[in-house]
Amino acid sequence: MFEFLSVFVQYADQWGPRLAEAAVVSARISLLGFALAAVVGLVLALMQDTSSALLRGVAKGYVIFFRGVPVLAILFLIYFGLPGIGVVFDAEPAAIVGLGLAFAAQMAEVYRAGLSAIPKGQWEAARSVGFLPGQVLFLIILPQVARIVAAPVIVTFVALLKDSSLASLITVNELVLEGRALATEYFLPLHIYIWVGVMYFIIAFPLSMLAKLLSRRARLGTR
Repeated sequence: MFEFLSVFVQYADQWGPRLAEAAVVSARISLLGFALAAVVGLVLALMQDTSSALLRGVAKGYVIFFRGVPVLAILFLIYFGLPGIGVVFDAEPAAIVGLGLAFAAQMAEVYRAGLSAIPKGQWEAARSVGFLPGQVLFLIILPQVARIVAAPVIVTFVALLKDSSLASLITVNELVLEGRALATEYFLPLHIYIWVGVMYFIIAFPLSMLAKLLSRRARLGTR
């Protein structure tokens, strides 16, 4: 056991900086991809809440399609498929766009659940005192939705963070790809992938606990 653990100490100065740099790439594509998902998801949720049958149909079709297609297939389509029609993305932007579009479908459902929890009377009351539709949405409705959906939003981000490892398959030099390179270089895959797994855990576990805490507070607040 001591020999097994001593390997981590022996190679810490060689593996640590490289994996830390790769972790920054993983964090960057996760955060930017999630930002895209949050914006697109909100638009989709609002489209599903309109009186236009066309907009509702487009939004529902988007959600059904992207929730039914594997994230990896979306990444391959963007990075390897789109160049066939002249649309070329570098690996990292392709990962951001792919993750963002895929998880926008999940975010749309999260937002829709939050919007449905707001009584319609609040819209009508705000309009009756002179608020414009945009003011009602951004000043009254969305702040309440943000509190309601905080926990599922964090859970969705954690899921996106873990799926960001798929970006290694389109050559993004994130945490998993760098781990694979180190495993090939040092012939110590067990140690290296344990290190990679621990780094993901360090990021994801506190966020998961925060989501549980927010969910518990939200339940208590509704009693």
